[in-house]
Amino acid sequence: MLHGILLMALFACAAFYIGEMSFCRALSLSPMIIGIVLGMLYANSLRNHLPETWTPGIAFCTKRILRLGIILYGFRLTFQDITAVGVPAILIDAIIVVTTIALGLFLGRLLKMDRGITLLASCGSAICGAAAVLGVESAIRVKPYKTAVAVATVVIFGTLSMFLYPILYRTGFFDLPAEQMGIFTGATVHEVAHVVGAGNAMGPAVSDAAIIVKMLRVMMLVPVLLVISWAVARQARLHPETDTQERGKIQIPWFAILFLIVICFNSLQWLPATVVNTINTFDTFLLTMAMTALGAETNIEKFRKAGPRPFVLALLLDCWLIFGGFAMVKFVVPLFA
Repeated sequence: MLHGILLMALFACAAFYIGEMSFCRALSLSPMIIGIVLGMLYANSLRNHLPETWTPGIAFCTKRILRLGIILYGFRLTFQDITAVGVPAILIDAIIVVTTIALGLFLGRLLKMDRGITLLASCGSAICGAAAVLGVESAIRVKPYKTAVAVATVVIFGTLSMFLYPILYRTGFFDLPAEQMGIFTGATVHEVAHVVGAGNAMGPAVSDAAIIVKMLRVMMLVPVLLVISWAVARQARLHPETDTQERGKIQIPWFAILFLIVICFNSLQWLPATVVNTINTFDTFLLTMAMTALGAETNIEKFRKAGPRPFVLALLLDCWLIFGGFAMVKFVVPLFA
């Protein structure tokens, strides 16, 4: 098993190195995204030559290391962030998360999509992109290729939003004050890295609010995981054909509870900033290993099996995030002024 783990660690190192290149920085591509691309390239080239004894190590990365990475993700957040953005941002974040997931599940039924991919893509769009997909995947345990498909959808449309928002803001299409534009960006753009990239392109007044609102949105992953665990267990009892590993049994996502505990500890600010930054870098490395392992379990045939519907769903959800989110910020925030 150790050989498979070390192989994923080597890929993660490569992802970090590539992420430092100028074109990756310009696109705000995180090592996690680069990692899954490297994993998929490997899966469709040299994967068949991998010794079978290495496979358990890759599976270990997709499960145990993934959950550890989600827990340590809590060191990026504090409860002080909540008080900094105020009630309007909290309310808008909550509405965006709930409505996006609900809309995604509804559209998934209309498109007759696989339930696992639908749930993963919807949560990825609603909360925090790839990190949310990984968190939900750990709670419902679907096949790795479905996770890779869902990650691909949120990465593509999150990247497009990162470039689109600054353009529409500069041209005056998004006629919002800087702080409201920050709330809008943080509440609707997919990845944390995408929010940072879009915010920096629009100036510090927008960027500061956007990052805080985005971090608050990440916190909502915990209650979402708890609800999903209950709902999936209930659905498993009603639909035995579900592809989750546990039939009808509620899986309490303990890693989500530990994630919340880490946020509480980090809010006390007992650790020096340098230590927290080191933990965050290590956490990114762990999540990159997990993403690479998921990519290594995904080949082109599985993408063909999924078809174009997941990308249609992601497009429709992105349209909702842009236009629905803009309308909410435009009319809700002034009510609290």
